[in-house]
Amino acid sequence: MSTVLITGSSTGIGRRTAETLAAAGHTVYATMRDPGNRDAGAVSDLKALARSRSWKLRVVELDVTSQASADAAVGHVLDETDGLDAVVHNAGHLYIGYVEAFTDNDVSHLLDVNTIGAHRVNRAALPHMRSRRSGTLLYVGSTIQVTTPPFLGPYVASKAAFDALAVVTSYEVSQFGIETSIVMPGAITQGTDHFPGATHASDLRVAVQYAELDPLVERTHEAHEQLFAPGTTADPQSVADEIERILTLPVGSRPFRSVVDAAEAGVDHVMAFSDLTREAFVRRLGFAETLKVKS
Repeated sequence: MSTVLITGSSTGIGRRTAETLAAAGHTVYATMRDPGNRDAGAVSDLKALARSRSWKLRVVELDVTSQASADAAVGHVLDETDGLDAVVHNAGHLYIGYVEAFTDNDVSHLLDVNTIGAHRVNRAALPHMRSRRSGTLLYVGSTIQVTTPPFLGPYVASKAAFDALAVVTSYEVSQFGIETSIVMPGAITQGTDHFPGATHASDLRVAVQYAELDPLVERTHEAHEQLFAPGTTADPQSVADEIERILTLPVGSRPFRSVVDAAEAGVDHVMAFSDLTREAFVRRLGFAETLKVKS
């Protein structure tokens, strides 16, 4: 079994993934930004579950907007274990509103959390993985970079950048025996704080000029919920189960990309063609070896 660090583990996909992996026998480090205060309830719940079920699950502080915090969290794992086998990049935040009404600081902050945060954690974990010449980077992306719905502009941009950075990083780390998997969930409307906890644009002067569109924005959550066929729900557990499946696969057989989408938007077909096109171009460049993990 593996030792796994998960970012953003207090709620939703991260929380379910921590529980699912621990139940499967993995050693799990569930990280969250503020375990002593805002996330104290999640910490208490996870620790109680770990005690009652004899799980190897620990909670560690990790703020993905701080390199020092990422370094400290990874260092803590390495101090307590024989090594870090996998990182699950799950931490993220949602913005809802009019693109023009988000200031440059708003957008920069979201990119800092959703995109650069994963890069910071990679910079903390990769020296160890490269020295061992093994490991898995598993990114929890989104189908939203393909579907690009209205009123979620900065979030769409941040997840597209997150995916692109994961892809390009994969070329380089593959030559050190490190695998990459990108799991792309569709809209998750239940069992997460994603929509209820979303941030709105801070430039109210601009936002009010879009007021005639407010009724559309206000039903963003409802609009996503009606995507699903009757009797179908989009639950974080389906994503957690896929992450557990991937990490249980033998080294060298993990899929580069997996779409988990109850809305059945067809993103799996789009990404299959996109990845084939990308891989063909990389081969034309003469860099075919970067597409396979070096053993």
